[in-house]
Amino acid sequence: MAALDSFLVDAVPTCSESGLRALAYKALLAAIAELRIYDHPGELQLDECKLSRDLGVSRTPIREALAILEHQGFVRRRQRHGVFVAKKTRREIIEMVYACAALEGMAVRLACAKATEEQLGALRTSFSAFYEADPPSGYHRYFEARWQFCRHAATLAQCAEILSMLNHLLLHLRSAHETIFRQNIDLAYLRAAYEAIIEALELRDAEHASRLVLERGFRFARDIEKCGIWFGHV
Repeated sequence: MAALDSFLVDAVPTCSESGLRALAYKALLAAIAELRIYDHPGELQLDECKLSRDLGVSRTPIREALAILEHQGFVRRRQRHGVFVAKKTRREIIEMVYACAALEGMAVRLACAKATEEQLGALRTSFSAFYEADPPSGYHRYFEARWQFCRHAATLAQCAEILSMLNHLLLHLRSAHETIFRQNIDLAYLRAAYEAIIEALELRDAEHASRLVLERGFRFARDIEKCGIWFGHV
């Protein structure tokens, strides 16, 4: 449980039960999304008593928040053993990557049709990391830029459903994505791929932008197939 401590935010409880549940849910989801659970074998167990103390709420909203997180697939409850942060299997992660690529491919198509010239013209500045030389520890900078680009494309698409689905998938993928990214990423390829996607968006070439996004998704799926990290198991 120590791995969650540094991520749990100071919280001021609200008066309503729904407010306490929302507070606990938001804090736990943010913490789980940042954990590097694929850096080591096994699963991280959650201590309801400690979570209650850390967040300054009773165990009831903690249990309710965990029930929501279990329904969403972020945690698993094992009878007589407790609650654990869920690790996805290799196959589950690859399928989520495919789903993200499909959604992002549609997002860039819509962005080509709906975004303003100013929005498309600002992409190079907003994602300047893709136009910089690789710093010594540049993977994290590129990782965050890639992460934000997916959401930004959905925002430019002006489609709330795509953004909502992408946000859910990206939260599930973040820990696995970062671990794979650190182990296998080819920074030169990543930069070239996103430079090409941004150029296609600037030209409003929806077909080319979408194809580039899908190609990048297929390549990432192949990287996952080859990597040796500790995935979950059925």
